[in-house]
Amino acid sequence: MKALRRMVARALLVMIAAVLMVVGLVAWWLNRPLPLAQAHVELSIEPGTSPRDVAQAWVQAGVQADPRLLYEWFRWSGDARRIRAGSYEIDADTTPRRLLAKMVQGDELLEIVRLIDGWTLRQFREALAAAPSLKPVTRGMSDAELMAALGAPGVPAEGRFFPDTYAYSRGVSDLTVLKRAHAAMERRLAEVWAQRAPDLPLKTPEQALILASIVEKETGTAADRPLVAGVFTNRLRIGMPLQTDPTVIYGLGTAFDGNLRKRDLQADTPYNTYLRSGLPPTPIAMPGLASLRAAVQPARTPALYFVARGDGSSAFSDNLADHNRAVNQYQRQRSSK
Repeated sequence: MKALRRMVARALLVMIAAVLMVVGLVAWWLNRPLPLAQAHVELSIEPGTSPRDVAQAWVQAGVQADPRLLYEWFRWSGDARRIRAGSYEIDADTTPRRLLAKMVQGDELLEIVRLIDGWTLRQFREALAAAPSLKPVTRGMSDAELMAALGAPGVPAEGRFFPDTYAYSRGVSDLTVLKRAHAAMERRLAEVWAQRAPDLPLKTPEQALILASIVEKETGTAADRPLVAGVFTNRLRIGMPLQTDPTVIYGLGTAFDGNLRKRDLQADTPYNTYLRSGLPPTPIAMPGLASLRAAVQPARTPALYFVARGDGSSAFSDNLADHNRAVNQYQRQRSSK
């Protein structure tokens, strides 16, 4: 009997030693940097990718480890289902433990694209086409097809995307960025429209967006935005044509060569605000937040005219005689330089 107890005790000791050895090996492996095929390994994980496929993808990308070990670690940790889609980069110091933590925390490798206030949709799309590691899903789409893909069929595309700096995961589509920019503009427009002045000659948020795009293109300094909006608001109230060059230029499209001539001001397009009263049919650019606010909260001013001073600011006048004097003054300054 004693011999049997000794054998059982020895067996238990051997088992405990084996378990401790396995635990030690596992702990060693989890905290040991993974061998990589190159100095840095990148991987984009698509939404819905299973933990097993994630482990296999890392090995295919350059992690020199058994994918079964990686998968079992993901599963055993309890965090396998918390792995987030995204683009990731690891280096030679990355352990299995750090690898999983990076994916669970969403510590992604991101790129950025900057979409500028006052750009047109064409410029937005050109910037996205040139952005690094962005899939060109919308490259062959017309503007109308793009808006349909965004769930807004029939809505004019111009002006409908908020200018901002957007971070994105490598390998995502340009449509993903445009969805965010579209949603941001919808949100911003709704916010400013809810704060609009009570006596605006604007009936809809869409009209506010159109006016904001004109303000964006007509102002060179932040302080002038509410005043420029006030001028255009005054003109709308009395039925005076807006007479703004940026709308004419937009209407000319690719025919505009950078020099606005008298014949251009006489070209009858839907955007010629010298020949047509009221707002143009669509925005002419992507306005920033300051221009959106100015359009719905314009300065209370008697001014009906303004002219660029040449330093980015504008001179405002209440009547045509004063405006003509300002035009002569600042045009002479520009022509003498």
